[in-house]
Amino acid sequence: MVNRREFIKKSGAGIGFFAIPNSVRFIFSDEYISKRPPMSERKFTSVAVEKTIKAIKKSIADEELAWMFENCFPNTLDTTVKFYRKNNKPYTYVITGDIDAMWLRDSSAQVYPYLSLANEDEKLKNLLKGVINKQVECVLLDPYANAFFDNSDKISEWKDDSTQMRPGIHERKWEIDSLCYVMRLSYNYWKITGDSSIFDSDWKKAMLLILQTFKEQQRKDSKGRYKFQRSNGNPLDTQFAGGYGNPTKKVGLIHSMFRPSDDATFYPFLISSNMFAVVSLRETAEIFSEIFKDENTAAQFKNLAEEVDEAIQKYAVLNHPTAGKIYALEIDGFGNALFMDDANVPNLLSIPYLGYRSKEDEIYKNTRKFSLSKANPWFSEGKFVKGIGGPHIGEHKIWPLGLIMQALTTDDNEEIVSCLKMLKATHAGTGFIHESFDVDNPKDFTRSWFAWANTLFGELILYLHKTKPDILKRKF
Repeated sequence: MVNRREFIKKSGAGIGFFAIPNSVRFIFSDEYISKRPPMSERKFTSVAVEKTIKAIKKSIADEELAWMFENCFPNTLDTTVKFYRKNNKPYTYVITGDIDAMWLRDSSAQVYPYLSLANEDEKLKNLLKGVINKQVECVLLDPYANAFFDNSDKISEWKDDSTQMRPGIHERKWEIDSLCYVMRLSYNYWKITGDSSIFDSDWKKAMLLILQTFKEQQRKDSKGRYKFQRSNGNPLDTQFAGGYGNPTKKVGLIHSMFRPSDDATFYPFLISSNMFAVVSLRETAEIFSEIFKDENTAAQFKNLAEEVDEAIQKYAVLNHPTAGKIYALEIDGFGNALFMDDANVPNLLSIPYLGYRSKEDEIYKNTRKFSLSKANPWFSEGKFVKGIGGPHIGEHKIWPLGLIMQALTTDDNEEIVSCLKMLKATHAGTGFIHESFDVDNPKDFTRSWFAWANTLFGELILYLHKTKPDILKRKF
């Protein structure tokens, strides 16, 4: 099972910067020149990351794939981070790439693969601590916001949204996964480094606020204080029913007004994000138990996780006409469901990666087969590729995030090779991973600078290097 913690262990922690036998080193021509910024223009440089790039690149037989790894893996550090100290603590502001704002989700995913190298590089370790501290600061500012500025004087283009916007917030879309990603990074940083210094009073306040927010969004007693509407004419950017979303039966699940794609949910119980919450709540309970010795609070996290998990199994496992018993992406608790999958993570495809269920789980296997088939309305197939897209960009588009996650959730070598071939064939000569592209024309793509996708591609190559090195010895 490829869950997040196992990925970190398998992708490089404690293996001496990926030492590679001479017999499997590959020498490249000068055809593929690095697309990285000049050293003087890089935002941050890690000795451990640089050594890893050199070592792994030599183990990849396919020159173009090795070149893509060299460009993509350090892209977050090269181009998106700002490290500084404040109040004797490290802080790291991480933009998404071409949008000058820090998404809680993206910033976590962007630095996640570097955790495996934190023990080898104190400078990198401090940068990661800085990301956690900055995320905590953001959560304490507003747990319902998904994206933030480093400068509270900056005016958001979304300042007129019908919600409680305040200084320092870029966007205030309530997405369960935003808070899960914060918990995920903190937990795995601690498990990899053993460093509990990040768990200060602010961190504790932020986690308790997350717990409170999740409970509030179960909406057992009221709709809660959050609502959101936007008048830009895009139905994916606003919510129904006065900003509270479509009606639900209160069954213990957590409402999410938006998906990881930043698109509005149709049915407010977004199952993949509730699954992520189950995992993250349990992990945070472990911290409160082991670090704070606070069994009462740990029990609150665990109890909520159990309640949500039971509701998922009771209400979200449904019979699809062709796929059989699968997880629905969204439900309302009344019996209505949305059968689809979206490429953004967390999605149904990513269930084992999240650590919620094994790749061998029968319901997951059915769900995965559905997600990667034409039964999924957002699955597309064209001249170059086939894979999952989503309504955020529209039909006939595929998101590389989906191809990468497909490779991370299978043990089938040929399926992994197929995903690598498609990723290699669709970067449009840029050497980087994009947000989406047309299935018949990869040069028609969105977002030339999308650090989350670049780093997740690097994460995949690290994982394959450790677990399936023979795949990287092949030329595609």
